[in-house]
Amino acid sequence: MNGPDHALVQRGTRSSPYALRARYFSGDNGFLFRWPDVPVRQFLSERTTAYDPNSPTGLIPLDNADRLGTAFPATTPVLLLRYLRICAGESLRTNFAASGEVAYVISGHGESSNGGDAIEWKTGDLFLFPGGRETLHRSFDDDCLLFVGTDEPLLAYDGLRPPAPGQAAVTATHWLAEEIERRLEAEWARPAAELATGRFVQFSSDALAPSNNTLPFVSVAINSLEPGGDQQPHRHNGVAVTLALEGSGVHSLIDGQRVDWSTGAAQITPPASLHSHHNRGGKYMRSLIFQDEALHYYTRTPGFSFE
Repeated sequence: MNGPDHALVQRGTRSSPYALRARYFSGDNGFLFRWPDVPVRQFLSERTTAYDPNSPTGLIPLDNADRLGTAFPATTPVLLLRYLRICAGESLRTNFAASGEVAYVISGHGESSNGGDAIEWKTGDLFLFPGGRETLHRSFDDDCLLFVGTDEPLLAYDGLRPPAPGQAAVTATHWLAEEIERRLEAEWARPAAELATGRFVQFSSDALAPSNNTLPFVSVAINSLEPGGDQQPHRHNGVAVTLALEGSGVHSLIDGQRVDWSTGAAQITPPASLHSHHNRGGKYMRSLIFQDEALHYYTRTPGFSFE
């Protein structure tokens, strides 16, 4: 039995409070311990609240802690995603204990400032600030809805603090909607490769070169799929949180389970699951994907395969 055993501690002359804290494991297979599985899940009620025009300015977390068994908010063991809603003419201050924060503008026009950096944004933009400092978000003349991702659970699990000002691995970065669109159009025009996983644009910065990561252990991309298109089934060790930007007529197959998309809602694809996306709608599928695959890139354990 591969379970902890405290009974082996001998309360003799070497006994101490420190020795009594020790746990010992033995057994035939040291790989049998498991945390609770990351579930397949859609966050539909959170989407409804985020898109409700009567909802006040504030944060709407996609909190999966009850299923993950964590003592802190978490969407996945590494990621915490939130909708960030700002009513017209209002502002919201945030301060996340993370290596950085990445925000996608679902709708609206406004500005966010962090330290000495200020980024004016509009619908379709993506931007990043380093962690460890307060961010002030403010809308201009309309209600704004952002989708914000951090690696707070990763730091919380290890009891780590965010980087001190000026010490973060990333710097403020702004990916423009028009440039994202131009690159997606180029992807749609490119002949499909036999082993392609989709038409996508990943977001990185000079600070993390030569990697294609967005935060040190988080990768962010916009994925797309033509009407009638089918993505090849594949798997990887990273968890994916997928926000359906345009999901009409789209569904996923995750280890044989069908999940019908709902535009504006996010869903979790568990690690190492065999999954694919299928577009039966009349428009290009478009989704924003946050993954902890960047963690596996760094540890050289991506685990990607088509089977």
